[in-house]
Amino acid sequence: MNITSVRRRAVPVALAVALAAPLLAQTAPKIQFTEATLANGLRVIISEDHAAPVYSIAVHYGVGSRDERKGRTGFAHLFEHMMFKGSENVGPGEHFLLVFNNGGNMNGTTNKDRTLYYETMPSNQLDLGLYLEADRMRSLAITKDNLDNQRNAVQEERRLGVDNQPYGKTFDTVDELAYDNPAYEHSVIGSMADLNAATVDDVSAFFKTYYAPNNAVLAIVGDVDAKATLDKVKRNFEPIPSQPRAPTVDMTEPKQAAERRQTLDDPLARLTRLDIVFKVPARMTPDDDAVQVLGTVLGSGRSSRLYQQIVREQQLAPNISSGRDGSVGPGLFRIIAIVAPGKTAEALEAAIYAEIEKVKTSPPADWEVEKARNNAKRGVVGGLTSSLTRAVQLADFAANYNNAGLINSRIERIAKVTGADVQRAAQTYLVQENRTVVTTVPKPAAAPKGGL
Repeated sequence: MNITSVRRRAVPVALAVALAAPLLAQTAPKIQFTEATLANGLRVIISEDHAAPVYSIAVHYGVGSRDERKGRTGFAHLFEHMMFKGSENVGPGEHFLLVFNNGGNMNGTTNKDRTLYYETMPSNQLDLGLYLEADRMRSLAITKDNLDNQRNAVQEERRLGVDNQPYGKTFDTVDELAYDNPAYEHSVIGSMADLNAATVDDVSAFFKTYYAPNNAVLAIVGDVDAKATLDKVKRNFEPIPSQPRAPTVDMTEPKQAAERRQTLDDPLARLTRLDIVFKVPARMTPDDDAVQVLGTVLGSGRSSRLYQQIVREQQLAPNISSGRDGSVGPGLFRIIAIVAPGKTAEALEAAIYAEIEKVKTSPPADWEVEKARNNAKRGVVGGLTSSLTRAVQLADFAANYNNAGLINSRIERIAKVTGADVQRAAQTYLVQENRTVVTTVPKPAAAPKGGL
């Protein structure tokens, strides 16, 4: 390796970071909001922003794939689909039609920790958005026809996005191998067998348990009046009865004692893929910020260590990424790379570990840490320009940490991370006994029996 050439490349990056620092050092404006809890337990957060005549509404239900039991996986994601199939006063497909015809946008999303529904609409359509969300929280249409229809839709989604995609099964394999606790072990989309086994009674019980007002947070951000909006929320949502508290999920993940490895054959892949993961602490814990910065130092952007060495210098992979996943509970620090043609997975893996060892041996340079801080600041400030992102974040912090005000402290937390913190995080978590490695290799599909 030519040390001089590396230094020459690093100087412009360090200079750019230094020039950007004064601008990004300015803290983001504090997000002002009000909170209330309705008589039925629904938590409501409202933040006024009159910059544009729009508002966003986010409904965060405290149910994700981690809440599912064995034999009934995929229910949380199935419900994301079911919630658009109509309710007592809104017919199948009408939710989409009403939102789009009134100049809005909407969607739903499910992950391991929560299910989220949202709309962004003109502010003169606040009543419509509240009505639509309240009606399906109160009276979702759970019928065999709707269940069969959406079950088929989810299964087709799995076929397209997982079963018939290159590396589609890799993420499932990584999680199944890395996690011991069943909560995070299985995929969000669930298995075909479990989806086929779902009954109307199963779905009704799931809805009653998790789609209750006392298991949800409603956040509204935009061109609204907080007091008048809260009155409207009460009229729409407070008559919905609360339900017994949903079971608490044990997220405890036992300490891993030895490296885990698996090779996965993939007939759809054309190049070998390497996934290396390490277990890391839950979000918002003391070490989490250092782990986030570590991900940036190692694998974020062309100035990162992994890119410089793996992609540019040794040309072992066309690209590489690293960082912690978004799970609320114990997470995975993922390093993902495709092996370049003519190179080997073994060489790629060894080069990655060599870069990790360098971080363990000495802390990253000041400019690397500052770059990570600035990236975090840029991401936070950029996200806060969107009323939808603010609504989602307010609901997320309130639901997961009982503190919506955390939306205003993210920059301060990252700013406190030092190079020594990053080094300690690498020494603590990026170790062999805490490591899981999955190598996905191309494998030609078996020829039909009997030939052509």
